[in-house]
Formats: sequence, C-alpha cells, structure tokens
Amino acid sequence: MAKMYLDEEYGSISEKLRDEQRSNDEFEVMLASLTIEEVIGLRLELAARAVDGKLYGFKLWQSIPNIAKEAVLLYTVSAAKTRGEAASFLGIKKEQLRTLIKKFDIKDYLNR
Repeated sequence: MAKMYLDEEYGSISEKLRDEQRSNDEFEVMLASLTIEEVIGLRLELAARAVDGKLYGFKLWQSIPNIAKEAVLLYTVSAAKTRGEAASFLGIKKEQLRTLIKKFDIKDYLNR
C-alpha cells in the first residue's frame, strides 16, 4: 500500500464523474436546482424502486450520520488543495482526517 502523505493533493468529484461518463453539464445544472433533501429523497426513491419498494433491513435512520459525514468528507478532500487544508476546513487535526479517509475509503474513491 502506498504511503498516504498528509499534504497530498486531490481532484474534483465532478471531473471524476464526468471522466466516468456519469455526469455532464446538463445533469449538474439540474442537480444544482435541487435541495440536498430532495436529492437524498429522490435517491432513496430510486433505490426503493429498483427493489420493488422493499428497503427492509437497511438501518437507514441509523446510517444517516455516517452518510452525511462521508459526503462532506468526500467533498472536502476533493476540493481542498492539501490534506492540511481539508483538516482545517473540517476543524479537525490531520491525523483525525487520515483516520476518516481510511474509514470511509475516500482515497480509493478519488483514485479510481
């Protein structure tokens, strides 16, 4: 496993999704017109539709804090120029940021 430097630079979530052909200008404009609550609600509706409305057994309510934290972490790490900047933005120490990046597997997401 490669050493993870605390000040390693990252890229853009938008660019990554565009490279994977999972996003484009039109999609991002439409997405920007929705509130975060609408985006989450729509995403849940689509997930439920895919399993015929049966999302049973998924501890959604208990998962919300981690889902939100992962989303904020993903944005922060991709938007910040360095890990130090990301840690500062989140109000945490670099070592705590490193732990969170490992926990949520953020480095691998951005490098895929």
